[in-house]
This record gives sequence, C-alpha cells and structure tokens, in this order.
Amino acid sequence: MKRYEEVAATIRQRMEHGLYRAGDRLPSIRELCGEFAVSISTVQTAYAGLEAERLIEARPKSGYYVLPRSAPPVLPGVTRPTQRPLDVSQWDHVLNLVGEPGAEHVISLGRGIPDVEAKTLKPLFQQLAALHRRGHAAGLKYDSLAGSPQLREQLARLASSSGCLLHPDDILITTGCQEALSIAIRTLTVPGDVVAVDSPSFYGSMQILKAHQLKAMEIPTDPQTGISQEALELALEQWPIKAIQITPTHNNPLGYTMPEARKRELVALAQRFDVAIIEDDIYGDLAYRAPRPRTLKSFDDDGRVLLCSSFSKTLIPSLRVGWIAPGRYRDQVMHMKYVSTGASATLPQLAVADFIGQGHYERHLRNVVRQYQRNLDVVLGWVQALFPLGTGVSYPQGGFLLWVEVKGLDSVRLNERMAASGIQIAPGSLFSASGKYRDCLRINYTQASSPMYDALVTVSREIALMQAEQAAEAV
Repeated sequence: MKRYEEVAATIRQRMEHGLYRAGDRLPSIRELCGEFAVSISTVQTAYAGLEAERLIEARPKSGYYVLPRSAPPVLPGVTRPTQRPLDVSQWDHVLNLVGEPGAEHVISLGRGIPDVEAKTLKPLFQQLAALHRRGHAAGLKYDSLAGSPQLREQLARLASSSGCLLHPDDILITTGCQEALSIAIRTLTVPGDVVAVDSPSFYGSMQILKAHQLKAMEIPTDPQTGISQEALELALEQWPIKAIQITPTHNNPLGYTMPEARKRELVALAQRFDVAIIEDDIYGDLAYRAPRPRTLKSFDDDGRVLLCSSFSKTLIPSLRVGWIAPGRYRDQVMHMKYVSTGASATLPQLAVADFIGQGHYERHLRNVVRQYQRNLDVVLGWVQALFPLGTGVSYPQGGFLLWVEVKGLDSVRLNERMAASGIQIAPGSLFSASGKYRDCLRINYTQASSPMYDALVTVSREIALMQAEQAAEAV
C-alpha cells in the first residue's frame, strides 16, 4: 500500500469508528504531515481520494470536513412479482451461500450474520463456559418440551417492549427461528396449499415452502412501507391462501419497517379473511430508534398471529435459541415441536436467560445498534461512491442488511465471477420463488472495515466490467 493510501485508510477508519463525525473539521494538512511523517503532496493526495469517495469536502480557507450521510434514494416503486402461486426454486443457489462455512480468506458480503466479536457478548461466553464446567444438572437432561421456564419468563418480559402482553406459557422455545417458522408453516398447511409472502422474501422461509410442497404467492412490496395490502386483499379474494408469512419490522432483505397503522390494518385484513399470519420478528430488537417498533402480534386479539424470533441476529447464531408465540395454535405447534426435534438444547437457554436477567442483553443491544447505524452511513457512502450512477439502495431503520439494485446486473453471474477474488455476495434471485431480482444483491454491514471497502471496490469494478462486456455484445 502506498503512503497516501495508508493515510487515507487511517482517516477513513477513524471516521468509521466515530472519531470524526459528520460536520467535524479534519486535521490540517500540516498536522497530518507531522503525524505520519509524510510530505504535503502525500496528504493532499490522500484527501483528494477521500473527496472522490464523497466522504469529505474541502472548504476554501477553512480546511477539510466530514460530509453528512443523507438518505439515498430507495428502490424505485413497488416490486412486481408474478401474480399467481408459484413453486419455489433456487435451492442450489441457497445451498451455495449457506451450505459450507466460508473459508477464512473468503469475504462474505451477503451472509445474515451479526457481529459475533462484540465485547458486550463476553458475559454470555463466560456463562456458557461456567455452565459447561460445572456440568449443570438441569443441562444434562431433556428440558421441558416448551423450553426453559427461566428463558420463557425473560422473553415474556422483553415482549412488552414490542407491545405484546405474553405469559411465559404462551411461548415455546425452538431450535432457532428457522425451526419456529417451519413449525408454524407445517401447523397451518398441507402439501399443495398456498402461502402469501412479501416479495422479495427471506430465502430460508421460502425453502420451507419448497420442502413441504407448498406454493408461494408473492405480493408486491414497497421498499418503505412493505407489503401492498391492496394486492394482498385481491390475492385473498382470488386464491385459497392458507397463511401470510411476513417480516414486517427491519425486513430481510428489503429493509422496510411497516408503519404501525398498516400493521394494524394487516391484522384486520387477516381477521376478515380468517387467515393466519406467521410473523418473523428476528430483527425487531435491532431498532436504531426507541421505542422499538410494535409487532403484528401486539394487535392480535384472537390469536391468529404466530410470532417467531430468535437470538441468532442479536447475539450469536450458533446458540440456536429461537422461540414462537403461537396463539390459538399452541397445541398443534407443541405437537409439531415434539415430532420435529423434541426439547431444545438446555445449556444455551440457561445462559441466555442469565444474560438477559442480569441486564447484559439491553447493554449489548445498545452497543451493536449504535455500531450498525454508524456502519450503515459508512457503507451507504461507499455504495453511492463506487456503484454505477442510478443504483437503488434501501435505507433500513434497524438490523444490518442492505438491499442494492443495479439495473441490468446479473448478480448470479457476478457472484460466480467474484469467487476468484475470494468474495461472496447474496444474489437477489435467492429471495424470490421464481428467481426474480437478479439485478439486486444483499450486503451485510456489521463491519465497515478496510477489507470490506476493498471488497466493494472489487465488486464495483467487476460490475463495470460486466456492463462494458454487455455493451460490446450489444454492438
């Protein structure tokens, strides 16, 4: 790395870590010359590069200042999926993304994994280690099928922040949110049934539909307000839809959070057509502003909403601690849980219950939410500076996933070409039953590091090369 690149990388890193914030005056050229023992031209070149990335600006007779991050344009309009029930495909591409742990040298830009190195996780690791060392008696036997009473009590308490009044007996512990979603779908459907989903939609829940021979009815979705209730109502009138599966808060992958009034209207619509709702709230606790958004479940007065979540996105995925509040379907869900995995692992439940009970969970959330919000601004700036003009970008209010649309891009082919550079993306086609959204990709911004910036530079160059090749072929 050249000296001016080292200077620029250091300034960029300080901005990423909040040492220099939007509007702050940066050190003068002379100050940086002394700090790095470099020439004036070296610092000027470094600052020029940061200006080109739209991270800073020069003000005459005043110096250099950090630019604020304004909200980028969201994806244009409402998505337009096929208006009929479809068989789910894309399993091969999903397996390519999640089937094997990434090698250490591979930079995975698309995986839905939180920051597992956050310092505020230390008490959780200590509690897990202590339980294993002591050979905790309760952890050596099968737990209750419903799960640890201590954890269910803590979950009932936490649910109040999302507007839910739940009793510990209203909650069943599952092996991750994926099992909760699978149990909910199997409880409500039989092979051949139709399930309405927002579009694009989480590929994990889509593959559950595929596994159980169900059809997906993809509903047009707005990147700011969520699923089109007008289109959903029309679909409910035309097709025998047995359930609505949706992620209405900090949606994966589109990023939207459905406004509270529309959440209330969606529950009312489900009541009118007597259809159940499977609510995936796995990112709900990662809100950038307080209070965290209410769940659909909080508006449910007749038990038709099955609320699913886990700690895989707020703590660490390997815990495999999820849960479901199944409402009126509790008995059926309990049976499905028994025939699925039986009781879930006990020690992780006890560790998480202790982590929450001692106040560590709230402190951890405050820490990572601040980090993710800062990283969002940084990565948005990088995408706007590096990707082609006209690129559409989501603007989530929580979570850590970004949805990027580049008109004319083939993200599946891009992912194949990036393998040689040790970079993996999540092609948009994963998030559709029929493989739509090939011109989109999902980006994880839990880390806004120099390696990630370099990876985005490589991705943007490959996109430019692919566009040049397409233009040449057209000629």
